[in-house]
Amino acid sequence: MASKIKVDQLETADGTGTIALQNQLSGMTNASMPTGSVLQVVEATPTYSSSNTNSTSYVDVISASITPVATTSKIMVYFSTSANTTTSTGNNTSFTLFRGSTNTSGGNGDCVSRKDSDGTGNPFTAVINKLDSPSTASSVTYTVKCKQESSGGDTYYSYQGGGTFLTLMEIAG
Repeated sequence: MASKIKVDQLETADGTGTIALQNQLSGMTNASMPTGSVLQVVEATPTYSSSNTNSTSYVDVISASITPVATTSKIMVYFSTSANTTTSTGNNTSFTLFRGSTNTSGGNGDCVSRKDSDGTGNPFTAVINKLDSPSTASSVTYTVKCKQESSGGDTYYSYQGGGTFLTLMEIAG
């Protein structure tokens, strides 16, 4: 059987006062949360039901903005979309995460799919999970972009109603 201690007040160590225990969390703010706490969550879903690109330059897929409460905060980014590529055999399609105009993958795609060998299409789930350190307390916009390695064919996202999702979680640093 678990033990319980029930008290209304604690006396300070030097005996000069008491500490009331009621509503101790009422004054807690996002900035005072312990390291690793989730401070806020932002989720974006696109206004389109399905879309595609055949561009060899980056095209916006989905974006969301978040304003961290502290410069030490980290942002956990979750992205997922159902996709299909009808590009030529061997052509890569990449989904890449940008923070503002900065490619967070350093130039390579965060999620890359290669066309299957028989040329009939390659359905896949594109997923990006990344912990980012924006080092700012100003608004930050994260955008997932898509491009093809070479021209020819199409890359579809939110394929067959599978949806596209982008979630940003601020983690106390």
